Amino acid sequence: MFLLTALALLIWLYLLLGHGRFWQAGPVLLTNRTAVAPDVVVIVPARDEAAFIDQTLRSLLAQDYPGLFRVILVDDASTDGTGAIARGITDPRLTIVSGTARPAGWSGKLWAIAQGIEAAPDAAFLLLTDADVEHGPSHLATLVAAAERDDLDLVSEMVSLRCISLAERALVPAFVFFFQLLYPFAWVNDSLRSTAAAAGGTMLIRRRALVRIGGIGAVRDKLIDDVALARKVKHGGRIWLGHATMAWSRRPYPGFADIWHMIARTAYVQLRFSPLLLVATILAMALIWLVPPIAAVFAHDGARWMGLAAWMMLGASYLPTLRRFGRSPLWAVILPLVAAFYAAATLGSAANHHLGRGVAWKGRAYQGTGA
Repeated sequence: MFLLTALALLIWLYLLLGHGRFWQAGPVLLTNRTAVAPDVVVIVPARDEAAFIDQTLRSLLAQDYPGLFRVILVDDASTDGTGAIARGITDPRLTIVSGTARPAGWSGKLWAIAQGIEAAPDAAFLLLTDADVEHGPSHLATLVAAAERDDLDLVSEMVSLRCISLAERALVPAFVFFFQLLYPFAWVNDSLRSTAAAAGGTMLIRRRALVRIGGIGAVRDKLIDDVALARKVKHGGRIWLGHATMAWSRRPYPGFADIWHMIARTAYVQLRFSPLLLVATILAMALIWLVPPIAAVFAHDGARWMGLAAWMMLGASYLPTLRRFGRSPLWAVILPLVAAFYAAATLGSAANHHLGRGVAWKGRAYQGTGA
Protein backbone atom coordinates (compact mmCIF):
# COMPACT_ATOMS: atom_id res chain seq x y z
CA MET A 1 0.00 0.00 0.00
CA PHE A 2 2.87 2.39 0.77
CA LEU A 3 4.34 2.12 -2.74
CA LEU A 4 0.94 2.42 -4.46
CA THR A 5 0.05 5.47 -2.39
CA ALA A 6 3.41 7.08 -3.06
CA LEU A 7 2.92 6.51 -6.79
CA ALA A 8 -0.59 7.98 -6.65
CA LEU A 9 0.77 11.05 -4.86
CA LEU A 10 3.51 11.53 -7.46
CA ILE A 11 0.96 11.24 -10.26
CA TRP A 12 -1.21 13.91 -8.65
CA LEU A 13 1.77 16.21 -8.25
CA TYR A 14 2.40 15.84 -11.98
CA LEU A 15 -1.27 16.31 -12.91
CA LEU A 16 -1.60 19.51 -10.89
CA LEU A 17 1.72 21.03 -11.91
CA GLY A 18 2.51 19.66 -15.37
CA HIS A 19 -0.64 18.48 -17.16
CA GLY A 20 -1.69 21.60 -19.02
CA ARG A 21 -3.56 23.19 -16.09
CA PHE A 22 -6.45 20.86 -16.98
CA TRP A 23 -8.25 21.81 -13.78
CA GLN A 24 -8.53 25.53 -14.53
CA ALA A 25 -11.89 27.28 -14.88
CA GLY A 26 -11.20 28.75 -18.33
CA PRO A 27 -10.70 29.50 -21.08
CA VAL A 28 -13.87 31.33 -22.11
CA LEU A 29 -14.76 33.76 -24.88
CA LEU A 30 -15.99 37.15 -23.76
CA THR A 31 -18.93 38.69 -25.60
CA ASN A 32 -17.55 40.43 -28.67
CA ARG A 33 -18.66 41.83 -32.01
CA THR A 34 -16.54 41.14 -35.04
CA ALA A 35 -15.24 44.08 -37.05
CA VAL A 36 -15.41 41.88 -40.14
CA ALA A 37 -18.61 39.86 -40.59
CA PRO A 38 -18.12 37.13 -43.20
CA ASP A 39 -21.06 35.00 -44.30
CA VAL A 40 -21.91 32.06 -42.04
CA VAL A 41 -24.07 28.98 -42.57
CA VAL A 42 -25.34 27.23 -39.43
CA ILE A 43 -25.97 23.49 -39.82
CA VAL A 44 -28.16 21.64 -37.32
CA PRO A 45 -28.45 17.86 -37.70
CA ALA A 46 -31.59 16.63 -35.93
CA ARG A 47 -33.05 13.18 -35.32
CA ASP A 48 -36.12 13.02 -33.08
CA GLU A 49 -35.45 16.35 -31.39
CA ALA A 50 -39.03 17.66 -31.15
CA ALA A 51 -38.55 18.65 -27.51
CA PHE A 52 -35.75 21.10 -28.31
CA ILE A 53 -35.78 22.07 -31.97
CA ASP A 54 -38.09 25.08 -31.79
CA GLN A 55 -36.05 26.73 -29.03
CA THR A 56 -32.77 25.91 -30.76
CA LEU A 57 -33.77 27.29 -34.16
CA ARG A 58 -35.34 30.43 -32.75
CA SER A 59 -32.22 31.17 -30.71
CA LEU A 60 -30.09 30.81 -33.86
CA LEU A 61 -32.35 32.99 -35.97
CA ALA A 62 -32.25 35.66 -33.22
CA GLN A 63 -28.47 36.04 -33.45
CA ASP A 64 -27.23 39.62 -33.31
CA TYR A 65 -24.75 39.12 -36.13
CA PRO A 66 -23.92 42.06 -38.42
CA GLY A 67 -23.21 39.87 -41.45
CA LEU A 68 -25.28 37.46 -43.51
CA PHE A 69 -26.08 34.08 -42.03
CA ARG A 70 -28.41 31.21 -42.83
CA VAL A 71 -29.61 28.22 -40.81
CA ILE A 72 -30.00 24.76 -42.33
CA LEU A 73 -31.81 22.05 -40.38
CA VAL A 74 -31.23 18.51 -41.62
CA ASP A 75 -34.16 16.36 -40.51
CA ASP A 76 -32.50 12.96 -40.14
CA ALA A 77 -35.51 10.63 -40.58
CA SER A 78 -37.24 11.90 -37.44
CA THR A 79 -40.44 10.17 -36.39
CA ASP A 80 -41.55 12.62 -33.69
CA GLY A 81 -42.48 15.64 -35.81
CA THR A 82 -39.13 17.43 -35.62
CA GLY A 83 -39.35 18.48 -39.27
CA ALA A 84 -42.93 19.70 -38.95
CA ILE A 85 -42.03 21.86 -35.94
CA ALA A 86 -39.13 23.38 -37.86
CA ARG A 87 -41.32 24.07 -40.89
CA GLY A 88 -43.68 25.97 -38.62
CA ILE A 89 -41.00 28.65 -38.19
CA THR A 90 -41.45 31.21 -40.95
CA ASP A 91 -38.11 32.80 -41.70
CA PRO A 92 -36.45 33.11 -45.12
CA ARG A 93 -33.06 32.43 -43.53
CA LEU A 94 -34.15 28.93 -42.46
CA THR A 95 -33.88 25.95 -44.82
CA ILE A 96 -35.18 22.47 -43.98
CA VAL A 97 -33.44 19.52 -45.64
CA SER A 98 -35.05 16.09 -45.48
CA GLY A 99 -32.21 13.65 -44.90
CA THR A 100 -31.70 10.62 -47.11
CA ALA A 101 -30.70 7.10 -46.09
CA ARG A 102 -27.27 6.83 -44.51
CA PRO A 103 -24.68 5.23 -46.81
CA ALA A 104 -22.46 2.46 -45.53
CA GLY A 105 -19.42 3.74 -43.70
CA TRP A 106 -21.01 6.94 -42.40
CA SER A 107 -22.22 7.78 -38.91
CA GLY A 108 -25.74 9.20 -38.87
CA LYS A 109 -24.81 12.62 -37.51
CA LEU A 110 -21.96 13.14 -39.96
CA TRP A 111 -24.10 12.08 -42.91
CA ALA A 112 -26.71 14.62 -41.84
CA ILE A 113 -24.01 17.30 -41.57
CA ALA A 114 -22.67 16.34 -45.00
CA GLN A 115 -26.14 16.88 -46.51
CA GLY A 116 -26.37 20.25 -44.78
CA ILE A 117 -23.01 21.28 -46.19
CA GLU A 118 -24.11 20.14 -49.65
CA ALA A 119 -27.19 22.37 -49.40
CA ALA A 120 -25.28 25.33 -47.97
CA PRO A 121 -24.50 28.38 -50.06
CA ASP A 122 -20.87 29.37 -50.24
CA ALA A 123 -19.82 31.00 -46.96
CA ALA A 124 -16.55 31.66 -45.19
CA PHE A 125 -17.64 29.83 -42.04
CA LEU A 126 -19.84 26.90 -41.08
CA LEU A 127 -21.25 26.61 -37.57
CA LEU A 128 -22.02 23.00 -36.65
CA THR A 129 -24.26 22.77 -33.61
CA ASP A 130 -26.47 20.21 -31.92
CA ALA A 131 -30.26 20.31 -32.03
CA ASP A 132 -30.59 20.59 -28.24
CA VAL A 133 -28.35 23.66 -27.84
CA GLU A 134 -29.78 27.12 -27.16
CA HIS A 135 -27.59 30.06 -28.20
CA GLY A 136 -27.41 33.51 -26.64
CA PRO A 137 -27.89 36.44 -29.07
CA SER A 138 -24.18 37.35 -29.17
CA HIS A 139 -22.86 33.82 -29.57
CA LEU A 140 -22.30 33.69 -33.33
CA ALA A 141 -20.68 37.14 -33.43
CA THR A 142 -18.36 36.19 -30.56
CA LEU A 143 -17.28 32.94 -32.22
CA VAL A 144 -16.53 34.67 -35.52
CA ALA A 145 -14.68 37.49 -33.75
CA ALA A 146 -12.39 34.95 -32.05
CA ALA A 147 -11.72 33.12 -35.32
CA GLU A 148 -10.91 36.32 -37.19
CA ARG A 149 -8.83 37.86 -34.40
CA ASP A 150 -6.54 34.85 -33.95
CA ASP A 151 -6.76 33.37 -37.47
CA LEU A 152 -8.34 30.18 -36.18
CA ASP A 153 -9.61 27.42 -38.45
CA LEU A 154 -11.81 25.87 -35.75
CA VAL A 155 -13.40 27.48 -32.70
CA SER A 156 -15.23 25.07 -30.43
CA GLU A 157 -16.90 25.37 -27.05
CA MET A 158 -18.12 22.84 -24.53
CA VAL A 159 -21.64 24.14 -24.04
CA SER A 160 -23.06 24.50 -20.54
CA LEU A 161 -24.72 21.25 -19.53
CA ARG A 162 -27.85 20.81 -17.42
CA CYS A 163 -27.16 20.19 -13.75
CA ILE A 164 -30.61 19.94 -12.12
CA SER A 165 -31.50 16.34 -11.22
CA LEU A 166 -29.58 14.46 -8.53
CA ALA A 167 -27.85 12.34 -11.17
CA GLU A 168 -26.82 15.46 -13.10
CA ARG A 169 -25.54 17.21 -9.98
CA ALA A 170 -23.51 14.16 -9.01
CA LEU A 171 -22.10 13.18 -12.40
CA VAL A 172 -22.31 15.91 -15.06
CA PRO A 173 -19.62 18.26 -13.67
CA ALA A 174 -17.28 15.27 -13.57
CA PHE A 175 -17.96 14.61 -17.27
CA VAL A 176 -16.51 18.03 -18.10
CA PHE A 177 -13.67 17.55 -15.60
CA PHE A 178 -12.62 14.19 -17.05
CA PHE A 179 -12.82 15.58 -20.60
CA GLN A 180 -10.41 18.35 -19.58
CA LEU A 181 -8.14 15.73 -18.02
CA LEU A 182 -8.04 13.79 -21.29
CA TYR A 183 -7.65 16.90 -23.45
CA PRO A 184 -6.17 19.82 -21.47
CA PHE A 185 -7.59 22.90 -23.16
CA ALA A 186 -4.29 24.79 -22.85
CA TRP A 187 -2.60 22.05 -24.88
CA VAL A 188 -5.41 21.93 -27.43
CA ASN A 189 -5.02 25.68 -27.96
CA ASP A 190 -1.22 25.51 -28.24
CA SER A 191 -0.21 25.25 -31.89
CA LEU A 192 3.11 23.67 -30.88
CA ARG A 193 1.40 20.66 -29.26
CA SER A 194 -0.30 17.79 -31.05
CA THR A 195 -3.21 17.51 -28.58
CA ALA A 196 -6.45 18.23 -30.42
CA ALA A 197 -10.09 18.10 -29.39
CA ALA A 198 -13.40 19.83 -29.93
CA ALA A 199 -16.88 19.68 -28.45
CA GLY A 200 -19.63 18.82 -30.90
CA GLY A 201 -22.23 21.18 -29.45
CA THR A 202 -20.49 24.20 -30.97
CA MET A 203 -17.92 24.01 -33.76
CA LEU A 204 -17.27 27.02 -36.00
CA ILE A 205 -15.05 25.91 -38.88
CA ARG A 206 -13.63 27.81 -41.83
CA ARG A 207 -14.84 26.41 -45.12
CA ARG A 208 -11.31 26.58 -46.55
CA ALA A 209 -10.07 24.42 -43.64
CA LEU A 210 -12.83 21.90 -44.28
CA VAL A 211 -11.85 21.78 -47.96
CA ARG A 212 -8.19 21.37 -46.98
CA ILE A 213 -8.84 18.23 -44.95
CA GLY A 214 -11.02 16.67 -47.67
CA GLY A 215 -14.45 17.71 -46.42
CA ILE A 216 -16.54 16.23 -43.64
CA GLY A 217 -16.16 12.86 -45.34
CA ALA A 218 -12.62 12.74 -43.98
CA VAL A 219 -14.09 11.72 -40.61
CA ARG A 220 -17.26 10.01 -41.87
CA ASP A 221 -16.75 6.77 -39.92
CA LYS A 222 -15.58 8.34 -36.66
CA LEU A 223 -17.89 7.85 -33.69
CA ILE A 224 -16.14 10.55 -31.65
CA ASP A 225 -16.43 12.88 -34.60
CA ASP A 226 -15.70 16.19 -32.88
CA VAL A 227 -12.26 15.09 -31.64
CA ALA A 228 -11.50 13.44 -34.99
CA LEU A 229 -12.39 16.64 -36.86
CA ALA A 230 -10.21 18.73 -34.55
CA ARG A 231 -7.25 16.44 -35.15
CA LYS A 232 -7.64 16.76 -38.90
CA VAL A 233 -7.95 20.54 -38.77
CA LYS A 234 -5.01 21.04 -36.41
CA HIS A 235 -2.71 19.40 -38.95
CA GLY A 236 -1.92 22.59 -40.83
CA GLY A 237 -4.27 24.93 -38.96
CA ARG A 238 -5.01 26.49 -35.58
CA ILE A 239 -7.84 25.49 -33.29
CA TRP A 240 -9.32 26.75 -30.01
CA LEU A 241 -11.41 24.97 -27.40
CA GLY A 242 -13.01 26.51 -24.33
CA HIS A 243 -16.08 26.67 -22.14
CA ALA A 244 -19.26 28.31 -23.41
CA THR A 245 -20.94 31.12 -21.53
CA MET A 246 -23.44 31.84 -24.31
CA ALA A 247 -24.67 28.34 -25.26
CA TRP A 248 -26.60 25.81 -23.18
CA SER A 249 -27.58 22.20 -23.75
CA ARG A 250 -31.22 21.61 -22.81
CA ARG A 251 -30.99 17.82 -22.95
CA PRO A 252 -31.90 16.31 -19.56
CA TYR A 253 -30.31 13.30 -17.91
CA PRO A 254 -32.84 12.70 -15.15
CA GLY A 255 -31.49 9.41 -13.79
CA PHE A 256 -28.19 7.66 -13.16
CA ALA A 257 -29.04 5.11 -15.86
CA ASP A 258 -29.34 7.91 -18.45
CA ILE A 259 -25.82 9.12 -17.70
CA TRP A 260 -24.54 5.54 -17.61
CA HIS A 261 -25.82 5.02 -21.17
CA MET A 262 -24.35 8.35 -22.27
CA ILE A 263 -20.91 7.31 -21.01
CA ALA A 264 -21.13 3.72 -22.21
CA ARG A 265 -22.06 4.82 -25.73
CA THR A 266 -18.51 5.97 -26.57
CA ALA A 267 -16.20 5.04 -23.67
CA TYR A 268 -14.86 1.88 -25.34
CA VAL A 269 -14.67 3.72 -28.65
CA GLN A 270 -12.31 6.16 -26.93
CA LEU A 271 -10.12 3.17 -26.05
CA ARG A 272 -10.11 2.03 -29.70
CA PHE A 273 -11.95 -1.19 -28.70
CA SER A 274 -8.71 -2.47 -27.17
CA PRO A 275 -8.94 -4.91 -24.22
CA LEU A 276 -5.36 -4.03 -23.27
CA LEU A 277 -6.15 -0.31 -23.16
CA LEU A 278 -9.28 -1.11 -21.17
CA VAL A 279 -7.32 -3.02 -18.51
CA ALA A 280 -4.66 -0.30 -18.37
CA THR A 281 -7.31 2.42 -18.06
CA ILE A 282 -9.20 0.68 -15.25
CA LEU A 283 -5.97 0.02 -13.33
CA ALA A 284 -4.87 3.63 -13.81
CA MET A 285 -8.24 4.95 -12.64
CA ALA A 286 -8.08 2.73 -9.56
CA LEU A 287 -4.59 4.02 -8.75
CA ILE A 288 -5.41 7.68 -9.30
CA TRP A 289 -8.91 7.88 -7.83
CA LEU A 290 -9.37 5.00 -5.39
CA VAL A 291 -5.98 4.37 -3.77
CA PRO A 292 -5.76 7.85 -2.13
CA PRO A 293 -9.03 7.67 -0.16
CA ILE A 294 -8.52 3.98 0.69
CA ALA A 295 -5.04 4.74 2.01
CA ALA A 296 -6.28 7.80 3.91
CA VAL A 297 -8.93 5.75 5.70
CA PHE A 298 -7.34 2.33 6.15
CA ALA A 299 -3.54 2.68 5.89
CA HIS A 300 -1.15 3.69 8.66
CA ASP A 301 1.67 6.13 9.22
CA GLY A 302 3.26 7.51 6.03
CA ALA A 303 0.88 5.79 3.64
CA ARG A 304 -2.12 7.35 5.41
CA TRP A 305 -0.67 10.86 5.18
CA MET A 306 0.29 10.44 1.54
CA GLY A 307 -3.19 9.11 0.77
CA LEU A 308 -4.77 12.06 2.54
CA ALA A 309 -2.53 14.49 0.63
CA ALA A 310 -3.40 12.91 -2.73
CA TRP A 311 -7.12 12.89 -1.83
CA MET A 312 -6.92 16.60 -1.01
CA MET A 313 -5.14 17.27 -4.30
CA LEU A 314 -7.70 15.48 -6.43
CA GLY A 315 -10.52 17.22 -4.56
CA ALA A 316 -8.89 20.62 -4.95
CA SER A 317 -8.46 20.07 -8.69
CA TYR A 318 -12.23 19.56 -8.98
CA LEU A 319 -13.22 22.82 -7.25
CA PRO A 320 -13.03 25.13 -10.32
CA THR A 321 -15.38 22.78 -12.21
CA LEU A 322 -17.80 22.67 -9.28
CA ARG A 323 -17.80 26.47 -9.13
CA ARG A 324 -18.60 26.61 -12.84
CA PHE A 325 -21.69 24.48 -12.23
CA GLY A 326 -22.66 26.28 -9.02
CA ARG A 327 -22.22 23.14 -6.93
CA SER A 328 -21.08 22.81 -3.33
CA PRO A 329 -17.36 22.12 -2.73
CA LEU A 330 -18.44 19.11 -0.68
CA TRP A 331 -19.00 17.22 -3.96
CA ALA A 332 -15.20 17.14 -4.30
CA VAL A 333 -14.96 14.72 -1.36
CA ILE A 334 -16.85 12.00 -3.24
CA LEU A 335 -15.09 12.46 -6.58
CA PRO A 336 -13.44 9.01 -6.17
CA LEU A 337 -16.93 7.44 -6.06
CA VAL A 338 -17.92 9.38 -9.16
CA ALA A 339 -14.75 8.15 -10.89
CA ALA A 340 -15.69 4.59 -9.91
CA PHE A 341 -19.08 5.09 -11.60
CA TYR A 342 -17.35 6.25 -14.79
CA ALA A 343 -14.96 3.27 -14.65
CA ALA A 344 -17.89 0.89 -14.26
CA ALA A 345 -19.68 2.51 -17.22
CA THR A 346 -16.49 2.09 -19.26
CA LEU A 347 -16.51 -1.62 -18.42
CA GLY A 348 -20.17 -1.70 -19.43
CA SER A 349 -19.25 -0.09 -22.75
CA ALA A 350 -16.66 -2.79 -23.38
CA ALA A 351 -19.14 -5.51 -22.42
CA ASN A 352 -21.70 -4.11 -24.89
CA HIS A 353 -19.11 -4.25 -27.66
CA HIS A 354 -17.93 -7.79 -26.97
CA LEU A 355 -21.51 -9.02 -26.59
CA GLY A 356 -22.25 -7.70 -30.07
CA ARG A 357 -24.45 -4.79 -29.00
CA GLY A 358 -21.98 -2.23 -30.34
CA VAL A 359 -22.70 1.49 -30.18
CA ALA A 360 -26.37 2.47 -30.32
CA TRP A 361 -27.96 5.91 -30.48
CA LYS A 362 -31.58 6.78 -31.25
CA GLY A 363 -32.40 3.40 -32.70
CA ARG A 364 -29.25 3.04 -34.77
CA ALA A 365 -26.29 0.73 -34.23
CA TYR A 366 -22.82 1.74 -35.36
CA GLN A 367 -19.60 -0.15 -35.96
CA GLY A 368 -17.38 2.79 -36.85
CA THR A 369 -13.92 3.69 -35.58
CA GLY A 370 -12.96 5.91 -32.67
CA ALA A 371 -11.58 9.40 -32.82
